[in-house]
Amino acid sequence: MNENRFRWRNRQLREHASIIDGKQAPTKVIKHATYLNVYMKQWMEGNIWLDQDRIVYVGQEMPGNIQGTEIIDAEGQYIVPGYIEPHSHPFQLYNPQSLGLYAAETGTTTLINDNLMWLFLLDEKKAFSLLEEFVELPCSMFWWGRYDSQSVLQETDQEEFSEKVMPWLHHDAVIQGGELTSWPEVMKGDDQTLYWMQETTRLRKPVEGHLPGASEKTLTKMRLLGVDSDHEAITADEVLKRLALGYNVGLRNSSIRPDLYDMLKELVDRGHTQFDHFMMTTDGSTPSFYEQGIMDTCVELAMEAGVPTVDAYLMASYHAARHFGIEHRVGSIAPGRTAHLNFLRTPDDPHPHSVLAKGEWVKRDDEAITIDKKIDFPSFGVTPLQLDWDLQEEDLQFSMPLGMKMTSAVILQPYAVSIDASADILSYENDEAFLMLLDREGEWRVNTILKGFTNKLGALISSYSNTGDIVLIGKSKHDMRIAFNRMKEIGGGIVLVHEGEVIFEMPLKLGGVMSNENMEQVMAKEKELRKHMESFGYRYKDPVYTLLFLSSVHLPYVRITPVGILDIKKKEVLFPAIMR
Repeated sequence: MNENRFRWRNRQLREHASIIDGKQAPTKVIKHATYLNVYMKQWMEGNIWLDQDRIVYVGQEMPGNIQGTEIIDAEGQYIVPGYIEPHSHPFQLYNPQSLGLYAAETGTTTLINDNLMWLFLLDEKKAFSLLEEFVELPCSMFWWGRYDSQSVLQETDQEEFSEKVMPWLHHDAVIQGGELTSWPEVMKGDDQTLYWMQETTRLRKPVEGHLPGASEKTLTKMRLLGVDSDHEAITADEVLKRLALGYNVGLRNSSIRPDLYDMLKELVDRGHTQFDHFMMTTDGSTPSFYEQGIMDTCVELAMEAGVPTVDAYLMASYHAARHFGIEHRVGSIAPGRTAHLNFLRTPDDPHPHSVLAKGEWVKRDDEAITIDKKIDFPSFGVTPLQLDWDLQEEDLQFSMPLGMKMTSAVILQPYAVSIDASADILSYENDEAFLMLLDREGEWRVNTILKGFTNKLGALISSYSNTGDIVLIGKSKHDMRIAFNRMKEIGGGIVLVHEGEVIFEMPLKLGGVMSNENMEQVMAKEKELRKHMESFGYRYKDPVYTLLFLSSVHLPYVRITPVGILDIKKKEVLFPAIMR
C-alpha cells in the first residue's frame, strides 16, 4: 500500500507553505467569509485560502499572489465545516461511491465506512487497492476494521474472515475497530477478539461498541475492556448512562431507529447543556430515507430539539473528527485541513446551497455539479454474481417443525409450524411463507417457514443479505424456481415473481449486493420494491432491512444463519444447515 495516498507529500506541504509568503498563488480564495470556528465555538469573519484540496490560511489577510486564483465572494453567507457521518454502512443497495458522491452534494463530505462486504467479497490485495481508488473521490472516505461477521459462519469461512482482521486494523485508511456486535462473546472469554481490541487501542484507534439495552454493569465492563463509543442508545437515560461512563455517544436518526430528535428534546428539556461528546449518525439507512439529506438533516433535527446552533454543527463535524483522531484533516475550518466547506444562507439552515469538497465544487447555487470520477469496480473483482449451480427440486423441502415469526422488521421469534409445508403452494389465508438461505457457492442450504413477511407473494429472491448469501422467500415453489433463475440471469439482485411472472427486479451488479446506479435511481427502485411488498401484505416499514438482518446474530431471538437456525441467547444451533 502507498500510504502517501492518504496524506499530503513533502512537496505539497512545501508548496502550501510557500503560498503564505506569496511565492505561489492559492487555487481559491473565499473572501468576506463568516465561518464557524469550532475551536472558539463562535462565528468569525475573514478570508479562507485554498490550495487544491487543502485549507492553507484562515484570517484577515488576502494573499500576495493571486495569479490564476478563483476569488469567491461569500458576503452574506455562512460557512461551516463539511459534515461527517461517523457510522456508515455503504452497502444498503447503494455502493460506497454512489453514497459518497450523493452525500457530498448534501454537505456530508466525510464518511466513516463499514468494511463488512469487502471482507466477504474480496481478498486483501484487491480490497486495499480499491480503498486507494476512493481517495480520488471528492469526499473523504475512511473505514472500520470489523472483528466479527454479525452472523455465524461455516468453519472454513470463519477462519478466512479471522485472518483478515489484523491487516485491516493496520491499514492507514482504517481509523476504528468495530462495530463490536460480538461483545457477549468477549464478556464470556473470547480472548481473540479482546486481543484485536487491544491492538486497535495500541494503534491509537478507537473501538466502537454495539451495546443495545446494556446495563450499567455491562457498559462498565465493556469500557474496561476497551470500548470507546456506542451508538445504540434509544432513550435519554441510556444516552446519559453512556456519557457518565466516559463513552463518546452516537445519536441515531436512521430508517429503523429515528430516535435522534426525541432523545435530544428530552435531554434539553431536562436542562442538559453538555454536548461535547455527542456525535450523530444515520446508521446505514435504506436509500429513500436519504431523499431529504444525510447529516444536514440530523443538524436540523438537533436544532429543532433545542440544541444550541454551534453545538449542533460541532456534533456533525468536529466531535467525530476529534474522536477518530483525524481532526488534523477534517472537521474544522483551519490551516492544514481538507477543504470541505458548506455554504449556508443562514446559521439556522444547515442545508448547504453550495459545497466545496476537497476544494472542488460539488454543488453551487443549489445545483449539483457532475463529478466525472468513476471507480471501475469490476477491475477489482467486484463483478456481477456468477453462479455455476442450479436450484434443485430436493432443495425445496420445508418439513422443519420450527419457524421464525416476525414481530418487527428485524426481530424474529421462534414458533411451532402447524401448516402442511409439503404443499407446492401455501395458502393465502395466512401470512406464512417458505424461507431458504442458500450458500452463494451452492454448498449448503437452510430451510424453514417465515411468518409475517407476506400473505400472498409467490416469491422473492435476494442476493443482498448480511453475509452475501442468497435469501429465498415465497408462497409458491414454482415461483421460487423462476425467481432464482431470473436472479441468476441478471447477475444478482432482488427479484419478485407472482403467479409465474416477474413483477419486479433490481439488478445488483456489484457482487450481487450493490447497485451500480446512482443514488436517485436506487432510491426510486427501493420505493418501488416497498410498494410491491406492501401490496403483498408486508406490514413493516423496511423490507430491505428485513432481508439484511435475517441472518444477523446481534438481534433477538432466532436467526437463519450459514450454520443453521440459531437460538441467539443460548448460541445453540437448533437445526443445522443441510449440505447440498
